[in-house]
Amino acid sequence: MNVVELADQIAAGNRRALARAVTLVESTRADHRAEAADLLERLRGLNRQSLRIGLSGTPGVGKSTFIEAFGMQLIAAGLTVAVLAVDPSSARSGGSILGDKTRMDRLSREKGAFIRPSPSSAALGGVARRTREAISLCEAANFDVVLIETVGVGQSETMVAQMCDLFVLLLAPAGGDELQGVKRGIMEMADLILINKADGELKSTATRTVADYAGALRLLRKRPQDPEDFPKAMAVSATEGRGLTQAWAEMQALAQWRRDEGHWDHSRAAQAAHWFDYEVREGLLAQLRDDPDLRAAMAERSRDVAEGTATPSAAAREILQRLGVGAPPD
Repeated sequence: MNVVELADQIAAGNRRALARAVTLVESTRADHRAEAADLLERLRGLNRQSLRIGLSGTPGVGKSTFIEAFGMQLIAAGLTVAVLAVDPSSARSGGSILGDKTRMDRLSREKGAFIRPSPSSAALGGVARRTREAISLCEAANFDVVLIETVGVGQSETMVAQMCDLFVLLLAPAGGDELQGVKRGIMEMADLILINKADGELKSTATRTVADYAGALRLLRKRPQDPEDFPKAMAVSATEGRGLTQAWAEMQALAQWRRDEGHWDHSRAAQAAHWFDYEVREGLLAQLRDDPDLRAAMAERSRDVAEGTATPSAAAREILQRLGVGAPPD
């Protein structure tokens, strides 16, 4: 199937074509990258937009359980859902080692759902290198909601916020020590904090945890893209289905407010500019990696810097001049 046929099939909502396209954009082969760029450019004209929801959370909080329950609820409401689940990579094969699709068995059988696990391939930010392009493909296939599940909370788990309309942080019922362990940066980026596992013996603990996080959120700087009562914390139970309807209502309300206030378009424009900058920088790094002469020059100058016979700035200036991009600022 050529690029033109693939684009037509994706626009028609063909799941098999979508899966093939995601494989294409994830490929690192030069010819595949060229085809992927052509495909994305052809689909850009459709101008379709999904609600992009990024989900991150601490290990063991039940992200996959939540996504399956939440996805089933959205499908029951007549919506279509794409799930891009970023798994840790195998050090041996480079492939995905958790297999989120096998952990969302009910959702994977739904006609209105598309689940794609992707290996993180050591990329920082909790998302795979080409997650952003996979999102664009899902939008072109006309999914109503795209859920992006990150690897897990960490210092670099904030890149997903640069490709989503809403960023949801999923946490477990916990005490003060666990609250302190969550990084301030990801707290500041979260639009909604959901305390999962609010059932059984943990129900009362979850209620206290919601109050703790609500207090912490009030201390954070108010953001212009938030209405008066956001960000907020809520309790949910993915296993019992409790709180999911309310959480979805809050997500819709926030998304609609941002559309009405003009923040939606501004955010998407800023994200596009961010990823343009990212692609330029990655392209320059790829030249350094792939060109044998440049790679040898990098290794040589790196040794000079390590041995103290050259300063980092002077060595970098020389390499950049070889790339034809001038010199770094002093």
